[in-house]
Order: sequence, then structure tokens, then C-alpha cells
Amino acid sequence: MDAQTVRKIIIDIIADIAVDEDLSNIDDNIRLREQLDLDSMDFLDIVMELKKRYKIEVPTEDFMKLATMNGCIEYLGPKFALST
Repeated sequence: MDAQTVRKIIIDIIADIAVDEDLSNIDDNIRLREQLDLDSMDFLDIVMELKKRYKIEVPTEDFMKLATMNGCIEYLGPKFALST
């Protein structure tokens, strides 16, 4: 799955969780929690949505790999390829 598709999936999940956030100017290299009003529960909701929607499990020790959008793309891209 290409990076743009993975990015769109992550943006869609965040949009469902943080409905009041403006997601149009996310910098892919800056931590998501620094750009958006996301707390630890929101982050867990994102991980749970990945599991629910795409059957992708993210172990606790890998949570930091999802800190930035680029990290999400790099970590999740291969997992999406395996889940399709």
C-alpha cells in the first residue's frame, strides 16, 4: 500500500476520534500529539480503530513508532499490505 493511502487512512481515523481538529496542515515529521489535541486515550482509540477496521495489532512496545505521521506510514504500510 502506498504512503499516501496509509496517510489518508490514519487521517480518517484521527478525524473520527478528534472531530474538532483541523487535520489539513499536519506536518508528517512532527509528533502528532504536539500538533493536535490528542491525549493518551485518543491514541489508544486510534490503535483500537486500526485493530477493528483493519485487523492490525500494534503492540504496546511499538506505540512510539506511531508518534509522527511518517512513523505511522513506515510502520503501518507493510502491515496494511499483509492485511489486504
